[in-house]
Amino acid sequence: MIGAMVETSGEGAVVAADVTPAFDDFFVAQYRPLLALATALCGSRAIGEDVVQEAMFAASRQWGKISHYDDPAQWARGVVARRSSNVRRGRFREAGAMRRLAGRREVAPTPLPALEGDAFWVAVRALPRRQRECVALHYLDELTTAEIASTLGIAEPTVRVHLHAARGALAAALTHVLPGETDE
Repeated sequence: MIGAMVETSGEGAVVAADVTPAFDDFFVAQYRPLLALATALCGSRAIGEDVVQEAMFAASRQWGKISHYDDPAQWARGVVARRSSNVRRGRFREAGAMRRLAGRREVAPTPLPALEGDAFWVAVRALPRRQRECVALHYLDELTTAEIASTLGIAEPTVRVHLHAARGALAAALTHVLPGETDE
Protein backbone atom coordinates (compact mmCIF):
# COMPACT_ATOMS: atom_id res chain seq x y z
CA MET A 1 0.00 0.00 0.00
CA ILE A 2 1.33 3.43 -0.87
CA GLY A 3 1.60 5.77 2.07
CA ALA A 4 2.77 3.47 4.84
CA MET A 5 5.90 1.49 5.36
CA VAL A 6 6.57 -0.79 8.30
CA GLU A 7 10.03 -0.79 9.83
CA THR A 8 11.51 -2.74 12.68
CA SER A 9 13.44 -0.91 15.35
CA GLY A 10 16.51 -2.37 17.02
CA GLU A 11 14.37 -3.81 19.86
CA GLY A 12 12.02 -5.65 17.49
CA ALA A 13 9.20 -3.09 17.83
CA VAL A 14 7.25 -2.28 14.68
CA VAL A 15 7.18 1.40 13.74
CA ALA A 16 5.02 2.86 10.94
CA ALA A 17 6.74 5.53 8.90
CA ASP A 18 4.80 7.72 6.48
CA VAL A 19 6.30 7.43 3.00
CA THR A 20 4.93 9.72 0.28
CA PRO A 21 6.26 9.36 -3.26
CA ALA A 22 7.64 12.63 -4.55
CA PHE A 23 5.32 14.59 -6.83
CA ASP A 24 8.26 15.24 -9.15
CA ASP A 25 8.65 11.50 -9.77
CA PHE A 26 4.92 11.19 -10.42
CA PHE A 27 5.04 14.11 -12.86
CA VAL A 28 8.00 12.68 -14.80
CA ALA A 29 6.47 9.20 -14.98
CA GLN A 30 2.95 10.29 -15.94
CA TYR A 31 3.37 13.40 -18.11
CA ARG A 32 3.87 11.63 -21.46
CA PRO A 33 1.07 9.05 -21.06
CA LEU A 34 -1.32 11.77 -19.91
CA LEU A 35 -0.29 14.01 -22.80
CA ALA A 36 -0.94 11.20 -25.28
CA LEU A 37 -4.40 10.65 -23.78
CA ALA A 38 -5.26 14.37 -23.80
CA THR A 39 -3.94 14.86 -27.34
CA ALA A 40 -5.96 11.90 -28.61
CA LEU A 41 -9.13 13.17 -26.94
CA CYS A 42 -8.69 16.86 -27.81
CA GLY A 43 -7.09 16.48 -31.23
CA SER A 44 -4.32 18.96 -30.54
CA ARG A 45 -1.03 18.58 -28.74
CA ALA A 46 -1.11 22.22 -27.63
CA ILE A 47 -4.57 21.84 -26.11
CA GLY A 48 -3.53 18.48 -24.68
CA GLU A 49 -0.56 20.14 -22.98
CA ASP A 50 -2.92 22.70 -21.41
CA VAL A 51 -5.23 19.94 -20.17
CA VAL A 52 -2.33 17.96 -18.67
CA GLN A 53 -0.89 21.09 -17.09
CA GLU A 54 -4.24 21.77 -15.40
CA ALA A 55 -4.49 18.15 -14.24
CA MET A 56 -0.94 18.15 -12.87
CA PHE A 57 -1.55 21.46 -11.11
CA ALA A 58 -4.65 19.99 -9.47
CA ALA A 59 -2.63 16.89 -8.51
CA SER A 60 0.14 18.99 -6.99
CA ARG A 61 -2.35 20.93 -4.84
CA GLN A 62 -3.91 17.69 -3.57
CA TRP A 63 -0.74 15.57 -3.57
CA GLY A 64 -0.91 14.86 0.17
CA LYS A 65 -4.22 13.06 -0.43
CA ILE A 66 -3.64 11.66 -3.93
CA SER A 67 -0.24 10.18 -3.13
CA HIS A 68 -1.94 7.77 -0.73
CA TYR A 69 -4.27 6.36 -3.41
CA ASP A 70 -3.52 2.86 -4.66
CA ASP A 71 -3.04 4.31 -8.16
CA PRO A 72 -2.57 8.10 -8.32
CA ALA A 73 -2.14 7.81 -12.10
CA GLN A 74 -5.69 6.50 -12.37
CA TRP A 75 -6.95 9.63 -10.65
CA ALA A 76 -4.92 11.78 -13.09
CA ARG A 77 -6.25 9.89 -16.14
CA GLY A 78 -9.80 10.51 -14.95
CA VAL A 79 -9.10 14.23 -14.55
CA VAL A 80 -7.55 14.40 -18.03
CA ALA A 81 -10.50 12.55 -19.59
CA ARG A 82 -13.04 14.88 -17.94
CA ARG A 83 -11.12 18.05 -18.76
CA SER A 84 -10.65 16.92 -22.37
CA SER A 85 -14.41 16.51 -22.69
CA ASN A 86 -14.91 19.97 -21.21
CA VAL A 87 -12.48 21.43 -23.77
CA ARG A 88 -14.36 19.78 -26.64
CA ARG A 89 -17.70 21.06 -25.36
CA GLY A 90 -16.21 24.53 -25.03
CA ARG A 91 -14.92 24.46 -28.60
CA PHE A 92 -18.32 23.38 -29.93
CA ARG A 93 -20.04 26.12 -27.90
CA GLU A 94 -17.54 28.61 -29.25
CA ALA A 95 -18.25 27.49 -32.82
CA GLY A 96 -21.99 27.88 -32.15
CA ALA A 97 -21.46 31.36 -30.77
CA MET A 98 -19.43 32.29 -33.84
CA ARG A 99 -22.28 31.10 -36.10
CA ARG A 100 -24.76 33.19 -34.11
CA LEU A 101 -22.48 36.23 -34.28
CA ALA A 102 -22.12 35.79 -38.02
CA GLY A 103 -25.88 36.14 -38.37
CA ARG A 104 -27.94 33.63 -40.26
CA ARG A 105 -25.10 32.85 -42.60
CA GLU A 106 -23.80 29.31 -41.94
CA VAL A 107 -20.22 29.19 -40.68
CA ALA A 108 -18.64 25.75 -40.49
CA PRO A 109 -17.27 24.94 -37.03
CA THR A 110 -13.51 24.85 -36.82
CA PRO A 111 -12.56 21.16 -36.92
CA LEU A 112 -10.31 19.80 -34.24
CA PRO A 113 -6.83 19.32 -35.65
CA ALA A 114 -5.94 15.69 -36.28
CA LEU A 115 -3.38 13.93 -34.12
CA GLU A 116 -0.51 13.84 -36.64
CA GLY A 117 -3.13 13.45 -39.41
CA ASP A 118 -4.06 10.02 -38.03
CA ALA A 119 -7.43 8.95 -39.46
CA PHE A 120 -8.03 6.57 -36.55
CA TRP A 121 -7.89 9.32 -33.91
CA VAL A 122 -9.97 11.64 -36.08
CA ALA A 123 -12.61 8.89 -36.16
CA VAL A 124 -12.25 8.32 -32.39
CA ARG A 125 -12.87 12.00 -31.71
CA ALA A 126 -16.12 11.75 -33.71
CA LEU A 127 -17.45 9.09 -31.30
CA PRO A 128 -19.77 9.94 -28.39
CA ARG A 129 -17.91 11.08 -25.26
CA ARG A 130 -17.90 7.84 -23.24
CA GLN A 131 -16.97 5.72 -26.26
CA ARG A 132 -14.16 8.16 -27.06
CA GLU A 133 -12.86 8.08 -23.48
CA CYS A 134 -13.03 4.28 -23.24
CA VAL A 135 -11.18 3.81 -26.55
CA ALA A 136 -8.46 6.30 -25.63
CA LEU A 137 -7.91 4.79 -22.18
CA HIS A 138 -7.93 1.24 -23.58
CA TYR A 139 -5.63 1.76 -26.55
CA LEU A 140 -3.34 4.55 -25.31
CA ASP A 141 -2.94 3.59 -21.67
CA GLU A 142 -3.64 -0.12 -22.23
CA LEU A 143 -6.07 -0.19 -19.33
CA THR A 144 -8.33 -3.15 -18.65
CA THR A 145 -12.08 -2.69 -18.65
CA ALA A 146 -12.03 -2.77 -14.84
CA GLU A 147 -9.39 -0.03 -14.73
CA ILE A 148 -11.33 2.09 -17.24
CA ALA A 149 -14.52 1.64 -15.21
CA SER A 150 -12.75 2.75 -12.06
CA THR A 151 -11.10 5.71 -13.81
CA LEU A 152 -14.36 7.00 -15.31
CA GLY A 153 -16.59 6.03 -12.37
CA ILE A 154 -18.84 3.75 -14.41
CA ALA A 155 -19.65 0.01 -14.31
CA GLU A 156 -17.33 -2.46 -16.03
CA PRO A 157 -20.15 -3.90 -18.24
CA THR A 158 -20.85 -0.33 -19.37
CA VAL A 159 -17.21 0.02 -20.44
CA ARG A 160 -17.50 -3.20 -22.47
CA VAL A 161 -20.67 -1.89 -24.16
CA HIS A 162 -18.97 1.42 -25.01
CA LEU A 163 -15.89 -0.34 -26.40
CA HIS A 164 -18.04 -2.71 -28.48
CA ALA A 165 -20.11 0.14 -29.90
CA ALA A 166 -16.99 2.21 -30.56
CA ARG A 167 -15.27 -0.64 -32.39
CA GLY A 168 -18.33 -1.05 -34.62
CA ALA A 169 -18.50 2.65 -35.37
CA LEU A 170 -14.75 2.82 -36.03
CA ALA A 171 -14.91 -0.19 -38.36
CA ALA A 172 -17.64 1.55 -40.35
CA ALA A 173 -15.79 4.88 -40.39
CA LEU A 174 -12.44 3.40 -41.34
CA THR A 175 -13.44 1.37 -44.36
CA HIS A 176 -9.94 1.27 -45.83
CA VAL A 177 -7.23 -1.15 -44.68
CA LEU A 178 -4.71 0.49 -42.36
CA PRO A 179 -1.02 0.37 -43.42
CA GLY A 180 0.65 -2.88 -42.49
CA GLU A 181 -2.60 -4.83 -42.28
CA THR A 182 -3.91 -7.18 -44.91
CA ASP A 183 -7.26 -8.83 -45.52
CA GLU A 184 -7.03 -12.56 -44.95
